[in-house]
Amino acid sequence: MVYCAVATIWILIPIYMTITSCLSSDIIEGTCIPWGVFISYGAEKIINWSILISMYLVPMVTMMFLYARVIHALKTKVCR
Repeated sequence: MVYCAVATIWILIPIYMTITSCLSSDIIEGTCIPWGVFISYGAEKIINWSILISMYLVPMVTMMFLYARVIHALKTKVCR
């Protein structure tokens, strides 16, 4: 489980961010426009929501769950 989390954080998320940045960047009149050019409005929304979920919500929910487990374990050991 821990190795899967480490692999996700250090390998899969940078690969995902590289792919999404390549899909949403373009060169217009000799100037690179990063994160500003999308195929369609729907693609822009899907990319932005997926980044929000994968980079903010999943880590936050995971930390909340794990801290809740730690607190629960501490409470049960103290109450004995």
